[in-house]
Amino acid sequence: MRTDNAKSIYLKDYQPPHFLVDQVSVAFDLQPQRTLVTSHLKMRRNPASTEQSPELVLDGEKLKLLRLAIDDQELPEAAYQLDDHTLTIAEVKERFTLSTQVEIRPQENTALEGLYQSGKMYCTQCEAEGFRRITYFPDRPDVMASFETTIIADKAAYPVLLSNGNCVYQQDLPEGRHLVRWEDPFPKPCYLFALVAGDLRFQQDSYTTGSGRQVDLRIYVEPENIDKCDHAMVSLKHAMVWDEEHYGREYDLDIFMIVAVNDFNMGAMENKGLNIFNSKYVLARPDTATDSDFQHIEGVIAHEYFHNWTGNRITCRDWFQLSLKEGLTVFRDQEFSADMGSRGVKRIEDVRLLRSHQFAEDAGPMAHPVRPESYIEINNFYTVTVYEKGAEVVRMQANLLGAETYRKATDLYFERHDGEAVTTDDFVRCMEDASERDLSQFRLWYSQSGTPQVRVSTSYDEQQGILEITFSQTTPETPGQKQKQPFHIPIALALLDSQGESLPLKTSAAATGASREQVLELTEATQTFAFHDLVQQPVPSILRGFSAPVKLEYDYSDDQLMFLMARESDDFNRWDAAQTLARRTLLKLVAACQQGLPLALPGGFVEAYRLALTDQQADKALLSELLSLPSESNIGDQMTQVDVEAVHQARQWLKRALAEALRDDFAAVYEQNQSDAYEITSASIGQRRLKNLALNYLMSLEAPQIDRLCMAQFETADNMTDVMAALHGLVNRDIPERDRALSDFEAKWRKDPLVMDKWFAVQAGSNLPGTLSGVKALMEHPAFSIRNPNKVRSLIGAFCSTNLFAFHASDGSGYEFLTDQVITLDTLNPQIAARLLRIMSRWRRYDESRQQLMRKAFERVLAQTDISKDVFEIASKSVAEE
Repeated sequence: MRTDNAKSIYLKDYQPPHFLVDQVSVAFDLQPQRTLVTSHLKMRRNPASTEQSPELVLDGEKLKLLRLAIDDQELPEAAYQLDDHTLTIAEVKERFTLSTQVEIRPQENTALEGLYQSGKMYCTQCEAEGFRRITYFPDRPDVMASFETTIIADKAAYPVLLSNGNCVYQQDLPEGRHLVRWEDPFPKPCYLFALVAGDLRFQQDSYTTGSGRQVDLRIYVEPENIDKCDHAMVSLKHAMVWDEEHYGREYDLDIFMIVAVNDFNMGAMENKGLNIFNSKYVLARPDTATDSDFQHIEGVIAHEYFHNWTGNRITCRDWFQLSLKEGLTVFRDQEFSADMGSRGVKRIEDVRLLRSHQFAEDAGPMAHPVRPESYIEINNFYTVTVYEKGAEVVRMQANLLGAETYRKATDLYFERHDGEAVTTDDFVRCMEDASERDLSQFRLWYSQSGTPQVRVSTSYDEQQGILEITFSQTTPETPGQKQKQPFHIPIALALLDSQGESLPLKTSAAATGASREQVLELTEATQTFAFHDLVQQPVPSILRGFSAPVKLEYDYSDDQLMFLMARESDDFNRWDAAQTLARRTLLKLVAACQQGLPLALPGGFVEAYRLALTDQQADKALLSELLSLPSESNIGDQMTQVDVEAVHQARQWLKRALAEALRDDFAAVYEQNQSDAYEITSASIGQRRLKNLALNYLMSLEAPQIDRLCMAQFETADNMTDVMAALHGLVNRDIPERDRALSDFEAKWRKDPLVMDKWFAVQAGSNLPGTLSGVKALMEHPAFSIRNPNKVRSLIGAFCSTNLFAFHASDGSGYEFLTDQVITLDTLNPQIAARLLRIMSRWRRYDESRQQLMRKAFERVLAQTDISKDVFEIASKSVAEE
């Protein structure tokens, strides 16, 4: 095992850069077998550096150095040193121009970092440390420079040559080649550099900013995809309007470009003026993309556009501050999407993601603060903690300050730090200065890992009309942090009467908000709040809108949960009551399965679901969330030791029991929510969601007439949402219609890579026996490539992360399969390999036999002779002693 490059980097060791780069002039000569990169860096010593070293050390990986000069004087070999990661020049002046020419081979770059080829297209991914694979440079976010980029290529093969900023010059060259030059006037770190070259088409539009500036908008795609850009363009224009209205941020260049790329490790990248996107988050037509795809495209387009100010104009001082840009921008895109659709449903979706993935991360060996203290490989910290929990931390600050003061604080942030590389402390300081509040304790959300557990107890004095609510907070130990201080936790609360109406709140404690809903501020380990003048004992509605990322423990009775499920006015808490009731029921069923007892539903459970299902006034998208059962992983998260078989059996039984009891109601809902025309509106999306949820329940009955109904939907649907809903139902049935549907789907869509990803994923998630054998066979399919991250995620990732019953087979076959893929991928694309390996990181939650099998899998990974930093960090931390 090679661990020479597995050195931890610590936040406490941060030092300002010894040298700064003021201007970069870089030229790319794209040739068939190699690319020549010539750069000229105008550099100077950093007066803020605490160490004035005579040496200049630049980052560089997988580069062949052809020329090295300072102020046009070539350096002899004795004047510098090269190794696999750095170029060190012994002595340099105070100011100088460093010139290098290197050779790189993008066609061999399977890691998809730096400059690489996706099909016949050249493209880049430089965040976090990809620019060092392009040329020698101080590759860190606090070195910001203006860029001039020249690209030379064969004009017939690569008629489109793009980079950051504005196009300033074009020229045809001899031998059918051409040259294009771009200038970006805004200083940026090198991780925001971008280049694209290919035979592309573009959809064009324009946008006029609030100050009257005209911006050219272009979405570049491969020729066959030009008819799938409409939704992305509409989403972009909506995001530009929203950012001006809510944050006062105008776009600052003459052109804004998006390029769709098939081979991409992430979702998208916010490179200044030239966003490069995984094609999954750009391309959509109703017949190729689901409602969920359309919503994700809208959200990701907005996210990357919003980065222009929260990430580009103001960037991170170092990678430990990653949530400075990502957490803030995720919060911004969440609020944008809430405004574009159903606010309550969007909040539910965000919290479900947080609970299922981030809470799990907090409870495992990979737990880390929103602002990590150390890392081995920065790519491993693009996590749900940094992104989603980071967004919750920004949301809490916005709610504590109130809308008006929060806007004042963000205005101050943009004014104070425009053009700078800053820290999360700088952001919080703007919140403090605008609000005149001390947020010292609140800063623990950035530095302290783990999910706080908030226990609630109540005491009601009927004679005095006083309700006392006591909150107690504790945070479990996490790796490297045993002792936890109390967090500053905002808890939005209302008290409901027997009709579900919010009662007026009178309390002597400090709280903010309207008289019928207040935000209590829990700052101590234990705190009691008293509410006076209550005419009846209320039902507490606690943590409304999920006002803090905590685990809430309050002993609601089943009747109270059913009451909240029916009458709660807060969409999130209404859904949460339904989830809590279902989860509680499922855990009792799991216990019965383990003891071999007969399974039965508690009294009133079916009627609570019937009441929700037949609610004619509710948002249909909300009802579909309300009626969806917790996932198997969610149930397992409530158990000290996960019983894979019992959890699967209990959930399958409950789903079928509800379908049997409510068969007529589900059938009626299915028929009532048919529609004639496909529309991408919140109401239409909700209608389809509810209809397809009903079909999903009905398919659990394994009835031939319902199978035929499902097959009819598959064959006649005019949109991918309904097609995939039907296919999801059929793929779990061992019937001829299943094979026919899968075959017909493949025949129709085999030439569309993104649609085929859906075909892979739906089969990987099948509950039928033999799914793993099917997944292995699909890896030989012509449409599958282990070099393509989307394919890996859709087949291997879907099987291992969502099909828990099959993946956690007692014979360990799932673990062996995942390990094989991780070892193979680590030689091709370490980022993707490491993300797959995370799936097993919470191996200690399972029975002794499965623990041994998973530990052996990690040991096999660690025994590889040339393991990457990415995979080594995940594997070594996963098996570290607790």
